Amino acid sequence: MSGGRYIQEVILNKPVSKDSYLYDLPAVRFLRETGPLAIERNVTFFVGENGSGKSTLLEAVAVAFGFNPEGGSRNFSFSTAPSHSGLYAHLTLAKSGYPRDGFFLRAESFYNAASYIDQIDREPAFEPPVIQSYGGVSLHAQSHGESFMALVQNRFRGEGLYILDEPEAALSPTRQLTLLIEIDALVKNNSQFIIATHSPILMAFPNAAIYEFSEKGLRATSYERTEHYQITKRFLENPQGILRRLLED
Repeated sequence: MSGGRYIQEVILNKPVSKDSYLYDLPAVRFLRETGPLAIERNVTFFVGENGSGKSTLLEAVAVAFGFNPEGGSRNFSFSTAPSHSGLYAHLTLAKSGYPRDGFFLRAESFYNAASYIDQIDREPAFEPPVIQSYGGVSLHAQSHGESFMALVQNRFRGEGLYILDEPEAALSPTRQLTLLIEIDALVKNNSQFIIATHSPILMAFPNAAIYEFSEKGLRATSYERTEHYQITKRFLENPQGILRRLLED
């Protein structure tokens, strides 16, 4: 195994129909025209505007690896309102080793994953309640941010593959900093993260790879060159001036 990098490349193994909306997504165009997407770091970020395809590709990678489309670990099998694309069927993942742990977090369906855990624990079983692996308190009995941190701090055990879609949706800036600490500890324990995010706090993680999605395509970039960093920096340096120009225009 290569230092906890369980996924090393994302390959388009079957053409996407020109009639499909997936065909023109920047990520699909990159895979079609440029070739496999290399995943060379233990932490990789997909960043870009809404609609650029970063979450679509992230979801497809998760499903191609064997995760439930609505999130959870690889043994979650619930389905409430299927909304995932068929892109996963067009992908091959070049792998190295096999993770002992793993989780796919979708912010938009985390409620459904929490409900699935409660449902399992209502059924008779000889094993300890599943919720014990998540801190012992129902995720529904906590705030969104608290439940997400309970997931990371209790359920993520290391030597794992963790695919997170916009985790900052649940977290305050302080909790995002806490998440960076947890990611660092897990990476040091042979884990890999692939994260779609809008958060300039999260994407500052040291030595992470950043892929920026846009209408122009898909490119590797540095933290300071991302649009998220540049816009946030300009705004914080002069919030009143930016707001004045925006609102007056």
